[in-house]
Amino acid sequence: MSGRRMEIVVSVQPQPWPEPVPEIAAAIRAMYSGRREVPLAVQVRDQLGELFADAEFATAFGARGKPGWSPGMLAMITVLQKAEDLTDRQAADAVRTNLVWKYALGLELTDPGFDHTVLSEFRARVVRHRLEEKALDLLLAVLRDKGLVTAGGKQRTDSTHVIAAVRDLNRLELAGEAVRACLEALSAAAPHWVAEVLDVPGWSRRYQQRIDTWRLPASQTKKDELALSYGKDGFTLLAAVYARASPTWLRELPAVEILRVVLVQNYTRTVARNGREVIKRRGNDIDKDGGLPPGCRRLTSPYDTDARWGVKRDMFWNGFKVHISETCAAPAPTEPAEDAGCRCPAAQKPNLITNVATTDATVSDSTMLEPIHQALRKRDLLPDEHYLDSGYPSAELIVGSLENFGIALITPVLLDRSRQAKAHEGFAASDFAVDWQAQRVTCPAGQLSSSWTPCVQDGVPKTVVTFSKTVCGSCPHRAQCTTAKSGRRQISLHPREMTEALRRARAEQETQDWQKDYALRAGVEGTIRQATAVTGLRRARYRGLAKTHLDHVYSAAALNLIRLDAWWNGHPLDRTRTSHLSRLELSLAA
Repeated sequence: MSGRRMEIVVSVQPQPWPEPVPEIAAAIRAMYSGRREVPLAVQVRDQLGELFADAEFATAFGARGKPGWSPGMLAMITVLQKAEDLTDRQAADAVRTNLVWKYALGLELTDPGFDHTVLSEFRARVVRHRLEEKALDLLLAVLRDKGLVTAGGKQRTDSTHVIAAVRDLNRLELAGEAVRACLEALSAAAPHWVAEVLDVPGWSRRYQQRIDTWRLPASQTKKDELALSYGKDGFTLLAAVYARASPTWLRELPAVEILRVVLVQNYTRTVARNGREVIKRRGNDIDKDGGLPPGCRRLTSPYDTDARWGVKRDMFWNGFKVHISETCAAPAPTEPAEDAGCRCPAAQKPNLITNVATTDATVSDSTMLEPIHQALRKRDLLPDEHYLDSGYPSAELIVGSLENFGIALITPVLLDRSRQAKAHEGFAASDFAVDWQAQRVTCPAGQLSSSWTPCVQDGVPKTVVTFSKTVCGSCPHRAQCTTAKSGRRQISLHPREMTEALRRARAEQETQDWQKDYALRAGVEGTIRQATAVTGLRRARYRGLAKTHLDHVYSAAALNLIRLDAWWNGHPLDRTRTSHLSRLELSLAA
């Protein structure tokens, strides 16, 4: 395996990693003797050994042909690359020149390494064979065997935005750039066909340079005219591609299909009474022209068909969203470590990332909670308590997580949104007593409901409880209860278990003990900050959801190794910085 330099990984014969070369090991020990801390890569090899076996990645590579680099080593190189925030060229150079990396991989001192394109080919093969999660799975399996992560206990999850590796385009730019991208793909794949069917000089003048705001007209009238021109050009180009005389394989080019989707999403094409074709831009009026498609289906770039526009409070971005789950525990008294290889308190194990989920930017947090639990169950790492912010839970998920996964959600639920509850006056929905057996509700004034009607609201089974107009009309507390024109109060209830769970959660989250316990969730914000600073998590390196998720998985593995390295070297966890001014204040106060 040593000394091979290949442009593309062709085949793999799984082999164990070679042991570190004695000369390199001796040099490392000499350079990092005394109080100097051993580098991360050396610690990982010494503590975890051959972390990624070749056999785990063998399905992504052929069994015949010229052997290539070990996929297990390439996985480790990719993790180290993320830990040190290196480009592919820099990572390939590190394999070639860095003694620490040679030690971790067991390479000879004279090993020339590989061409940097091997890393790109490795990622493509891993994504193609759906092995994105493999590196994190293997790492967590080793850590589980060592007792560093276990099922049960506490975990916390939060999400953050990820900006796609493409330019932000408005609707006008998107239409023009989709035509331009299709022309580029056709010109590269079938230049002779393009020269025969199109006026190349004319099209080149319009689409030679990329479409951006700096070259667009200033007036709205001219912008509207240009938008129609892009639409007409797009339909003309598609008509040429789908003509009978054109090669059928042209239709299979991804850029052609992307152009077709962009045109359908942004334009309408009809035939007038005089037989002329009329092309118009779609507006927001659904009744008029069908309107624009929902955000989850609307393409935002012809170069990344997975990216979507997302909105979260006052943030608006084009790209994806990543959910990070990690172990967590309240600070506890420390005890001497029994493991001679660790110089840190045994009770303060590092918080380690147990799952990473990547979606497009339109997917809500609550939609991802069950898939996250399923992924944790697959790894045998389900927690007993899961700390979340208010974007994740619902009545269904609070009950379902406990029933299906045995997980108690520690999360603030949305309070009663009725007018009375928000104003803190009058009778809120939680003030009404529910008799589930008799299917009756008693109001705070002692009146009984007149109807109990099961229904489905927004796809969720509920029950609408109504009080009679006669009872409400003569009630002296009517002004505190309802201002409805019908003159009577209505209450919408979830099923019994969900209603009781919501009422319990709302009561608990008002207590100081619950709020003190829930403060543990805030630590995941620091994890996201660390991931952003170390691995650039909030900016996608690659295009497409699959490769972006692969990058997030290897970033999570890298962060786990960084935290383990700090733990092995005896660094205290959750350290906070104290400014010089704060230290001065403390000294003066003393």
